[in-house]
Amino acid sequence: MLHNSREVEIKLRASGAAEARRMLRAAGFRVSKRRVFEKNTVFDTSSQTLRKSARLLRVRQIGKIAKLTYKGPPDGGKHKSREELELELSDARTLNAIFDRLAYRPAFLYEKFRTEFRRRGAGGVATGGVATVDETPIGVYLELEGSPAWIDRTAIQLGFADKDYITASYARLYLEWCEARGVAPTNMLFA
Repeated sequence: MLHNSREVEIKLRASGAAEARRMLRAAGFRVSKRRVFEKNTVFDTSSQTLRKSARLLRVRQIGKIAKLTYKGPPDGGKHKSREELELELSDARTLNAIFDRLAYRPAFLYEKFRTEFRRRGAGGVATGGVATVDETPIGVYLELEGSPAWIDRTAIQLGFADKDYITASYARLYLEWCEARGVAPTNMLFA
């Protein structure tokens, strides 16, 4: 099934997963999808054609489920906003072989644990956007995805300001993390 939309999101640095979950519960959020382990492979050409144009081609593996995602270049601004095309795959291995034949190679691998939260309105219906707690090898991040107004209201409720907004990708955050520690970057994987 193809999912075509405009993604609008920000990341917020959290001191830890327990603190992030506590903040979300205090703001009325409840777990909507339990904690899962994600293995992500970003593909690109040897000359990094996609990265240089701020586009992304990724395969995300969650258990036996795989998703192919294309993300267009971001519009800029305080929220990261860009086209997102996504579909579920029945056979990630075959897709990887197709990418290989087209000269797209794994350019960056990253792992994280993700828990999704939503707020319920009247009648128990989910309202607004989605908040996730992402536990990564380089720290914990809250991710808010929804309309810009919803993101701003929710960030304020959680105790954050515009200056706390992060629009960088996990690849960029990982490179900055490595640079700050004098570590040669490879892939963002749990030990």
